[in-house]
Amino acid sequence: MASVQTAISLPIFMFAGGAIGNLIAIIVLSVSRQERKSSAFYTLVCGLAVTDLLGTCLASPLTIANYLDQHVLRNQHACEFHSFLLLFFGLTGLSIICAMAAERYLAICCPYTYQRWGVDRRFAQKFLFFIYLSHIFFCCLPMMGMARSELQSSATWCFIDWRTQDPAAAAYSIMYGAVSLLLIMGTIVLNLAVCGALLLMRQRTVQRPVTRASVRQRWKALSSAAETQMMAVLVTTSVVVLACSAPLVVRVFANSFKMKTDPKADLAAIRIASVNPILDPWIYILLRRSLFRRLLSLSRRSSSTRSSASSSPQRNLFYPDIMRDSHVFTQLMCSTNIITQLPATVKFTPCDTESLQQTSHTAD
Repeated sequence: MASVQTAISLPIFMFAGGAIGNLIAIIVLSVSRQERKSSAFYTLVCGLAVTDLLGTCLASPLTIANYLDQHVLRNQHACEFHSFLLLFFGLTGLSIICAMAAERYLAICCPYTYQRWGVDRRFAQKFLFFIYLSHIFFCCLPMMGMARSELQSSATWCFIDWRTQDPAAAAYSIMYGAVSLLLIMGTIVLNLAVCGALLLMRQRTVQRPVTRASVRQRWKALSSAAETQMMAVLVTTSVVVLACSAPLVVRVFANSFKMKTDPKADLAAIRIASVNPILDPWIYILLRRSLFRRLLSLSRRSSSTRSSASSSPQRNLFYPDIMRDSHVFTQLMCSTNIITQLPATVKFTPCDTESLQQTSHTAD
């Protein structure tokens, strides 16, 4: 009896952590500002939180009931339903993460396409509906006879028979692993492309002489707290989801190609995948905008202090407050435009700083 209580404590703890965490995350997302609620990214984040909550509330009770009575999952209908839940919610989480990465890629790298397609809250809702509908059909194929679900060797969870000799069932197992792998690779590539594009834009903003208005607009768009927070949420969530899903995908291919039969590795992979709904909501909670702004403010203050302490007097003259918020490049362009218009014989002294700043305001 004591061993049963010890064994059941883990699924109960995971169920409570996933349910409570996702409920808090949904509440936190619900009280966000109206302009964020209307964005496609916000809608996809909410969709992921709801998906994690549904997966936890549907799959965990079956697992807990099976710990109490090991005959629960021996029923074929219950086993098929449990297998469907693991297949569906694992694949749906990867798809939503990939959609979030694609949305950020279009918004930053292809803004005209983003505008032309009308990517907004309604577009994201339709896409989430398409993900749910297509994945329900795909994950119902084992129940339709294409593959067979079976109780795994640990007798605590059901999944597709990934060691079968049947060609159709083996093809489905490989197809499921291939789709999951494509989603993982697509998410990685899109995230790298977005991060690379942001870095390239900032580098070009520094190097190219452009007008003050365009500099101000571009830097404000790239360095805003909302944009940076979106990228932080996307990258952190992607790392968590991919780290939790990758072991199961590896086991799908390992069992399908009969590389190595290891029931303990299979059980560890599904347990790691079950941790994902517990970790995801805390990313939204901890990286909410108010907290993120405070962290950005602290980091900017520290970098500004270090810069002012190490810079020379002449550098302070031409690049005043170089590390301060979003006015860095507007001040730089202002100083550059004024200096290039003055005769070469003009010499600047430290007392000219005030007049230089006044001239820059009149140039507006």
